[in-house]
Amino acid sequence: MPTLGTQNISTSYPQLLKTFGTGGLDGTLQVVTDGDNTSSALSVSTSGVASTGTFEVVGTSLLTGAVTFGTSFTASTGTATIGAAVIGATIFTTGFTSSTGTNTLGTIASTTFTSTGLATVGTLKVGASGPSLTAVTFATAAYAGATILDIDHVTTGSNVSTGTLAASGVVLGDMVIGNINSIGSTTGATPAGLLQDFRVESAGVLRFTIFNSTQTTGTVPAGTIFATALRFTV
Repeated sequence: MPTLGTQNISTSYPQLLKTFGTGGLDGTLQVVTDGDNTSSALSVSTSGVASTGTFEVVGTSLLTGAVTFGTSFTASTGTATIGAAVIGATIFTTGFTSSTGTNTLGTIASTTFTSTGLATVGTLKVGASGPSLTAVTFATAAYAGATILDIDHVTTGSNVSTGTLAASGVVLGDMVIGNINSIGSTTGATPAGLLQDFRVESAGVLRFTIFNSTQTTGTVPAGTIFATALRFTV
């Protein structure tokens, strides 16, 4: 009787591993079975390997191609360093470092989130019942300067300085905050008496207004207008 090592094949054949098919390996994944046709969690082909069970690597894994995480990625110890990654539900127990590329994360649950670089967020929600911040627009424009009459002369001139600036992406309903950086250099009227107002006039257009509430005419020198529009949804 032929032998398998020091064992007879008639008694040791269940220990052999084979594919389920009869024609050898090809481009289709085939389940690896033992000699009694008991299926394992491993499938092989001439182009790939698949596992339907737990896949554990004790040593270092070198993944040189694209890696897709179907549902989750868990870093239990150490530091997880990933270049470009698209991940669904993710748990980072200790740390996550993006060395290169762009990382798109589905859901992040964390008591502390620190970003030292550039973070791009689609929708930002603060608190369980708070509103969601869905858009932020920032715009600047040159301010030519103006002399704004005091409130006592409103019948003979204007005690406001107003105008518009382009802000691509803003829509009616956005909340706008802003400032003109030369307000603090106003001569005549006290800067504290000049009230600034910013609002959306139409899609893509912001209006600014400086109102002189003092009793002294003030001259605001040329400067720069800075405005930010915020969009919230409940």
